[in-house]
Amino acid sequence: MKFHKIPLLLFLTAAAFYWSFAYDLDRADFPKMLMLYASLFFLSFKIIQLLKTRFWLLAGAALIFRLIFLIALPDLSQDFYRFIWDGRLLANGINPYLSTPDLLMKSAHFGSISQAQELVNGMGALSASNYTNYPPINQFIFAVAGKLSQNSILFSVIIFRIFILLAEIGILFFGRILLKKLDLPQHYIFWFTLNPFVIIECFGNLHFESVMGFFILLSFYFLWKQKWIISAFILGLSISVKLLPLMFLPLFLKFFSRKKNDSENSENRDVSTQFSEKITDLKSIKWSKLFGFHAIVLLTVVLSFLPFYNSAFLSNFSESVGLWFQKFEFNASIYYIVRWIGFQIKGYNIIADAGTILPIVTFIIILALSLFRKNNSLKSLITGCIFALAFYFLLSTTVHPWYIVTPLLLSVFTKYRFPIVWSFMAIFSYSAYGNAEFQENLWLVALEYIIVISFAITEVFFPKKLSFSLLS
Repeated sequence: MKFHKIPLLLFLTAAAFYWSFAYDLDRADFPKMLMLYASLFFLSFKIIQLLKTRFWLLAGAALIFRLIFLIALPDLSQDFYRFIWDGRLLANGINPYLSTPDLLMKSAHFGSISQAQELVNGMGALSASNYTNYPPINQFIFAVAGKLSQNSILFSVIIFRIFILLAEIGILFFGRILLKKLDLPQHYIFWFTLNPFVIIECFGNLHFESVMGFFILLSFYFLWKQKWIISAFILGLSISVKLLPLMFLPLFLKFFSRKKNDSENSENRDVSTQFSEKITDLKSIKWSKLFGFHAIVLLTVVLSFLPFYNSAFLSNFSESVGLWFQKFEFNASIYYIVRWIGFQIKGYNIIADAGTILPIVTFIIILALSLFRKNNSLKSLITGCIFALAFYFLLSTTVHPWYIVTPLLLSVFTKYRFPIVWSFMAIFSYSAYGNAEFQENLWLVALEYIIVISFAITEVFFPKKLSFSLLS
C-alpha cells in the first residue's frame, strides 16, 4: 500500500463508480451513464498505465470489478430474460427453436415454464414475437441455468455470469501467452480485460461475446502451435456461440501457404508487381489443409445444431437471423446514409433492399481482403479479421454496442487501436434510452462514427500523425 497509494485510490474510486453503474443507474439517465462511463475509462487507463508491470494486481482488479456486478440484474439490456426463457424450455424438454414465446404462452406447455409471464414481460414484445436466434453453445449455457435455477431469475443471472467469468479468465490466460509469442507487452491484454466496456457489456449486461471471443482466441492459440485440426474444431465452437466468426473463413485462404513472407514487405513495390505476387501466392496454398480446416469448422457447427434439427428448424432460425438484416435498425453508420438517400429517391424506407445488398457488398470486401492481403502469419490474419469485422459493422443495419467486443479483443494483438476508441464511443448509442420513444440521437451516432472512422483512417494511411500509442 505504501508504494501503490495512487493506484489504490484510483481502484477504490473505480469500484465506487462500478457499484453506482450496477445498482444505482437508470438507463434513461444518459448524462449520468456517460459521466460514469467516461470516468471509468479514464481510471482504467491510469490504472493500467501505472501498474502495467504488475500483472496479477491488474488481474485482481479486473476480477473485483466484475464481482461488483454479481448480484445485480442487468439494466442496459433485457436480453437475459430471453436467455432464461430458452434455458427453461430446454430444461423441460422443449426445443426453443420451434416456437415464439407469444405462441408458447397460448399452448399447453405454458404451465411448465416457471415465471413464464414475468420472463415474457421482461424480454419485451419484439423478442417475444420472434423465434430465438441463439446458437447451440449459447443454448447449452441457458439450459444449465434452466436446470439449476427453475424459480429464480437472479440465480440464473449468476450462473450466466459464472460462464462469462470463466471465459474471460481463459482470455486473460491464453491472451497473455499469445502476446508473449507475438513479442508484444503482456499488459496489452488488460485493454480488453480491464476495459469498462467489456466489464459492463459482458459480465454486467450478460452478452456472450466474451465466450465467443475465448473460443476464437483459443483457436488462434492452437493455430500458432500449428495444431490446425484442434484450431478448426474450436473455431467451430465459437461459431456455435455466435455466428459472427463465419466471416473469418475466407481469410484463411493465404494462411495455409508455403510462403510465409511478411505482408508488409511488398508495400514499396508497384501495383502490377503486387498483383502478380497475389496470383503467385494462390499457387503456394496447401489446398488440402485449407479444405480440411474449413470442413472441420463447418462439420463442428452442423453437429452442434443437429440435436435441435427438424423440418421447421431451418425456416424459423433463418427467419430470426434475417430480421437483423431486413427489419431491425440501430446505431448504424453507412446504412443510415443509404436509408436517407432511399427516402429522397423512393420516398420510403429501403431497408428490405439495402439489407439484401449491403451483406453482398460486405462479402465482396471480405473476399478482397482474402485475396489481396497475405494473411499468412498469425498477426496478419488477426488484422484481417479486425478489418473484416469493421467493414461488416459499418455496412450493417444494426450495431449493438456489445458487437464491438470481438474486434476489441483481436486489436490487442495488432498495431491497430481504433477498436479501443470504438469501445468508448459505443456508449453514445445508449442515448436512445433517454426518451420514451426509444428514438436515436443521430447527431450522437454521427459523432461516434466520425471519430472512429477518422481514427481508423489515420492509423491505416497516416500512422506517423499519431504521436502516441494508446496502449503504451
